[in-house]
Amino acid sequence: MKLKAAAAVVAVLTLTACTGEQPKEVTPEVPHGYVEGAEEAAEAQSRLIVADAETGAVRVVDLITEEVHETGRVDGVRALTGDGRFGYLTARDGTVRVIDSGAWMVDHGDHVHYYRAKVRDVGVVPGKQPLTTYSDPAVSALSYSDGTAMLLDRARLDKGTVAELGKITREPHAGVAVPYSGHILASVADPGKPLARGVRVHDRQGKAVSDVQEPCPDLQGQAVTRRGVVFGCSDGALLVTEKDGAFSGAKIPYPRAVTAQERATAFFHRPGASTLAARAGETAMWALDVGRQSWQYVETGPVAAVNAVGEGGPLLALTRDGTLRSYDGAGKEQASVQLLTPEATAADIPSLQVDTTRAYVNNPLSADVYEIDYNDNLRRARTLKVGGKAGHIVETGR
Repeated sequence: MKLKAAAAVVAVLTLTACTGEQPKEVTPEVPHGYVEGAEEAAEAQSRLIVADAETGAVRVVDLITEEVHETGRVDGVRALTGDGRFGYLTARDGTVRVIDSGAWMVDHGDHVHYYRAKVRDVGVVPGKQPLTTYSDPAVSALSYSDGTAMLLDRARLDKGTVAELGKITREPHAGVAVPYSGHILASVADPGKPLARGVRVHDRQGKAVSDVQEPCPDLQGQAVTRRGVVFGCSDGALLVTEKDGAFSGAKIPYPRAVTAQERATAFFHRPGASTLAARAGETAMWALDVGRQSWQYVETGPVAAVNAVGEGGPLLALTRDGTLRSYDGAGKEQASVQLLTPEATAADIPSLQVDTTRAYVNNPLSADVYEIDYNDNLRRARTLKVGGKAGHIVETGR
């Protein structure tokens, strides 16, 4: 693949000679989402942040050039989350280090902007391991198990500085906070309850402004789509949308009664896409079509990881025997390929990352990351050698 970059260009208006006027320079227009020092590109600048769980080595892999950037170490790294640009790595002592992958996109609904910049180690975020991390161009929200959420100034983070913008404090529970439509959607719990009961709307400094009236009992799992933000509830999914500054929720009920073990508690999808995948217990997965507001139950066998490509695309499942499988929207298996050994899926649940054309599966026992063309019968397009062991991965720039 060849790198296609389109830098911002200073426009010069040249008047016709008959006017007798000299050409005038026009101030260049700053692209939406531009960050100083970045370069706008014509296509996604996808990269992988890879962490070796044994040595703590952190690397960023450019998926266009295959260049591997050594990016320091995180002692005893035990978790990695991402927000589309930054990786948040939890160390053995619970501290969180932020790595700037130097690749991101800004989605404006009818079009997107892609950017690339230098890879860098931003520094340490105050606090301990976050449960989730979500960002928009103004704020990055990190949620913690004590019910709090830290709001970081995204503009400062883009420049390489960790700076707190605000904080959300709630009853202690496994909470979540998601930037959406100029606000923060955050879970809210009753005193003494470990799980949330619904969603509250906050401003960007963390002040509560309203509640979403539709309840979401035992809230677990969330996803940001172009149709709104989805939250997993014990009785289905809650879709929260905004119109004219007002936030409302619509329930998408399960097609049948489900047990606590088989309900969806974590959603996976291609960024922005409105088809979501979730594990349904140990031997199946759910596919949630947000546009049609419908669920599909897919029997997969013992499952390690799942993901969804998007509307009209396949559902993907990595089963415990190390086989990657694809299914159509009706749940019928279309293709399969053996990627890992059963030992690899048992040692550490591999990640299944998806973008607009490829899927990526890491082998936690080796330096291999497999690039899969999911539109071509799960053809293995490349085997990327990332150095060390690919214990944790997250894709950025998409």
